[in-house]
Amino acid sequence: MTCAVFCIGTELTRGELVDTNGPWLAAALTDLGFEVTEKATVDDDRARIIATLKRLAGWARVIVCTGGLGPTTDDMTSDAVAEALGVPLERDEGSLDAIRRRFEKIGRTMSESNAKQADFPRGADVLANPIGTAPGFSVRIGEATALFMPGVPREMKRMFDEQVVPRIRPLAPNDSHQVRLRTFGLPESVVGERLAGIEETFAGVTIGYRAHFPEIEVKVLARARDEASAHSLCDAATLEVRKRLADVVYGDGDDTFAGVVGRALRSRGYTLAIAESCTGGLVGHMLTREPGASDFLLVDAVTYANSAKTQLLGVEEDVLRGHGAVSAEVAAAMAEGVRRVSGADLALSLTGVAGPTGGTEEKPVGTVFLAVASQKGTIVKHRLLASFGDRVMIQTLASYAGLQLVREACAG
Repeated sequence: MTCAVFCIGTELTRGELVDTNGPWLAAALTDLGFEVTEKATVDDDRARIIATLKRLAGWARVIVCTGGLGPTTDDMTSDAVAEALGVPLERDEGSLDAIRRRFEKIGRTMSESNAKQADFPRGADVLANPIGTAPGFSVRIGEATALFMPGVPREMKRMFDEQVVPRIRPLAPNDSHQVRLRTFGLPESVVGERLAGIEETFAGVTIGYRAHFPEIEVKVLARARDEASAHSLCDAATLEVRKRLADVVYGDGDDTFAGVVGRALRSRGYTLAIAESCTGGLVGHMLTREPGASDFLLVDAVTYANSAKTQLLGVEEDVLRGHGAVSAEVAAAMAEGVRRVSGADLALSLTGVAGPTGGTEEKPVGTVFLAVASQKGTIVKHRLLASFGDRVMIQTLASYAGLQLVREACAG
């Protein structure tokens, strides 16, 4: 079943906002079994919205749209759809009452501009929005089922799961199955080389890649005569993919690297303390974005200045003077110090030169030292990350490398 994703918004076409809805929807629709063959984006222009809708409806059987359902004058998706269908807008009293009650709940009065969010093309099926003021709707455009949702990502995702999926799932052909594997540790080119020939070995399988620094997502999509056959084919191909990529596959689906590390800590009953310098708290941020981090994370000390390393962690001034803040010796002392003051089972430290300035011939930008301390001793690693680009990329990759050390410590 062919499907299209349609994103509406001038902020998207001007580059003022990065489109995250389109890729998310395409992946979700593929998981449901649809074949997404186009993602269209246009600005808030009535004529272009209408023209694009009619073009997509000429071949797609499902069109999933986001954007343009807000209260301002540039939100004209409902108007454009009504014009494309040749029907008037009609106010839905149930939606209007829901919007009014949402405003009353936060002590505000609904304005007339918000009231227009309850106007839909005649005959539309209204999609409730439990966490926002913009309901969605669905209509038939020729042979296509078109569904419209707000552009706010969290509202769109909730509406998609609760309102859109039940309406379109019966339309999916149920002849495909996809597995998404999350990897860290190899560049995309090497991942692709390792997986060469899999599509020829497993007829009906397509391997896709999505690079999101510093990770590579590998998508194994299988199509067969029915869902069970596709599932079996996908499992066989996925097993071969895992074998070829070995330990760089850290998870699947919506797993995150920090989340997997957190689960490893929790499963071993380990507590963790962190001392960060060049990463400025990024490792702790990654971990605490995951629910339940309080189960294992005791402290994240951002000891950026040398004085903080000395006063908070007990790093000796002679060590700092003799080896420099960016050194194996200081990394080890930081990890041991934060473990001592926190009582954690494991302690991670990171110190380095993130740039763009501050590098020397001996320690160029991108030089990072990482250490993990435990009752078994202290392990120190040296990484040179200069080839990976700017300051943020170096900090990100250093944080991943630090979490990888913790993961390895959990694995013994």
